[in-house]
Amino acid sequence: MRHLPVTSRRLGVIAIGLAIAAGAVACGPKSGSDAKAGAGAKPQKGGTLYVLNNQAQEDFDPARLYTSGGGNIPSLVYRTLTTRNRADGAAGTKVVPDLATNTGEPSQNATVWTYHLKDGLKYQDGTPITTADIKYDIERSFAPELSGGAPYLRDWLVGAADYQGPYKDPKGLASIETPDAKTIVFHLDKPEGEFPLLATQTSFAPVPKAKDTGTKYAEHPVSSGPYVVVSNENNGEHIVLKRNPNWSAATDDQRKAYPDVIDVQSGIDQAVINQRLAAGVGKDADAVTTDTNLGPAELAKITGDKTLASRVGTGHFGYTDYIAFNPKVKPFDNVKVREAIAYAINRTTVVNAQGGSSLNEAATTFLPQQAAFGYTPYDPFPAGATGDPAKAKELLKEAGYPDGLTVSLSHDVTKGDEQGPEVATAIQEALKLAGITVKLDGQEHNAYSDKIHNVKTEPGFFLAGWGADWPSGGPFLGPIFDGRQIVTGGDNFNNAQLNDPSVNNEIDAINKITDLKAAAVRWGALDKKIGEQALTVPLYHPVYKRLYGKNVKNIVISDWTGVLDVSQAAVK
Repeated sequence: MRHLPVTSRRLGVIAIGLAIAAGAVACGPKSGSDAKAGAGAKPQKGGTLYVLNNQAQEDFDPARLYTSGGGNIPSLVYRTLTTRNRADGAAGTKVVPDLATNTGEPSQNATVWTYHLKDGLKYQDGTPITTADIKYDIERSFAPELSGGAPYLRDWLVGAADYQGPYKDPKGLASIETPDAKTIVFHLDKPEGEFPLLATQTSFAPVPKAKDTGTKYAEHPVSSGPYVVVSNENNGEHIVLKRNPNWSAATDDQRKAYPDVIDVQSGIDQAVINQRLAAGVGKDADAVTTDTNLGPAELAKITGDKTLASRVGTGHFGYTDYIAFNPKVKPFDNVKVREAIAYAINRTTVVNAQGGSSLNEAATTFLPQQAAFGYTPYDPFPAGATGDPAKAKELLKEAGYPDGLTVSLSHDVTKGDEQGPEVATAIQEALKLAGITVKLDGQEHNAYSDKIHNVKTEPGFFLAGWGADWPSGGPFLGPIFDGRQIVTGGDNFNNAQLNDPSVNNEIDAINKITDLKAAAVRWGALDKKIGEQALTVPLYHPVYKRLYGKNVKNIVISDWTGVLDVSQAAVK
């Protein structure tokens, strides 16, 4: 599926639906730690932390949530086998143990992964957490009535492709073994060195079978984390959490759990959220947002106010906005044409169209600019910040278009969207200087998404974006460039429909590597190899800037999520 940042970029916010909140780090406080320095005294336990969001935390069932790193609000209730490291910046891209004693023990060429649970793990009612409960939640995630979670295990687990969940098949999956209450073993169809990163998803949280209420479980889930659900109104529109008396910090070194209560209110207009956080009146002084960005105009006002500027957190999430080509459509079957467009692009005007350099970083690589992804600086078509129309004209001549050509650029008509008319117009103007006339083909958001993700209707030249389920090159390059992931009967994200055996084989080879740092080097090299084929033109990586209340302390923003981590925040 298309992975958008956590809040749509419309209205100057950012669309990161998954769990993350689309991120990056640039001007302003460089990271959570910079913001933390001005937050006052040492954080203390107590009080209520208010979360003001635009989008509701829907389907609050660990089987249905599509999160990365355990999510933000979800990870307060659901612990998983592994989780993201709760630290600022790059340190936050690491995977660490959560319920498990380590990040996993691979064997048989990374096709078998074994985990052991820590001692003393309990649910909110004091009963022990077992590996059978984790197996059961994973099996629940296959049930059609609980769909929505990450789809990887259906492809990765032996014999899981047609499994329909425990309600229809109570025998469960033989490829998940629980030889005892503290051991769980996963048998995979193929090597997956990044399995520990997948094990951060909430489908790896425990659910006691005896307490499962099916589709109503989200209303009163059984907590394994530091907070329990007091109420969940209107499918996540208003969620109130309070302390779990049976959670122990001795078994959880990741969640600080400072506030006594966390009150999550959604459905609020994004402009109103920023106004309330800026004013900081009453309860809003103890508030944060996990999905609402500052827009260009708001940021300009705040920059001139030192007090407000000190309350802006800046974060990176692995996301890239880019031009996509379909080489099956002329003239984009000609690599010289694609290269000409790459040289003609003026990234400065594109970035300005999306709010400027404070909110976007120009990109020449498909992989985001974080080491965890394997980022390796390269620019196969070096045209500088403003493009090289003369070089583009040379390439067009070589391609057989000495007098230029006319093409159509498909885009979303939603103003402010990362694939919207402002970016499309900036591209149109830049290509005009190179002798390329661009006709803009704008469509309503849903129709546009349907069009570009269907191989039968995919245009030749259009705007796209991609964010990863975890900080690695695997979920970034695989869905976009692995030929075996071309989908002809559903949503397809391999826009170039690339099916290069050398690329497919390298993806397989990297997936066998369990040393994530070593794998990252290979992902970076593969990114460069693919980039030289001009199948995409990377444009920019979004930057996320968010206000937080004046009483909020201990600001932590990792490069995994790009947003303030509520498990670390305090209001005392």
